[in-house]
Amino acid sequence: MSHTGAIPFPAEVTIPSDLEEARRLQTTIEELLQRVTRFSESEIFGIKMALEEAIVNAIKHGNQMDRSKVVRVAYRISPYEFDVLISDEGPGFDPEDVPDPTAPENLERNCGRGLLLMRHYMSHIEYVGTGNTVRMSKSVENGKP
Repeated sequence: MSHTGAIPFPAEVTIPSDLEEARRLQTTIEELLQRVTRFSESEIFGIKMALEEAIVNAIKHGNQMDRSKVVRVAYRISPYEFDVLISDEGPGFDPEDVPDPTAPENLERNCGRGLLLMRHYMSHIEYVGTGNTVRMSKSVENGKP
């Protein structure tokens, strides 16, 4: 889990399928982003939203809220980039099978909005293997040397 390709993830955390544990981890990562990176407040807000969606999806949809199953979160933070890998113990899914939340027939439904938010706020997003692992990254938009 600590390597995808040749890129190491120096921080790796395993949490139970518990929304309170997820919130604690998100707060820790947000504080690191504020301290270590050159991201603007709005970029950090976007990362926080995407991270929350991905972890909650892993807990609710992947692990079906089963506290005996875990979510693994590996991340790397540098001044100009945030990279995260989130894995659950579920069977995975095909993101292409999720209904388009912007289609008129789906506007009243709550499916697919989280994936849309994740794509909007992050620079890159991909599903690995069976779809039970998502990799997201965000690069600083302004101020890069």
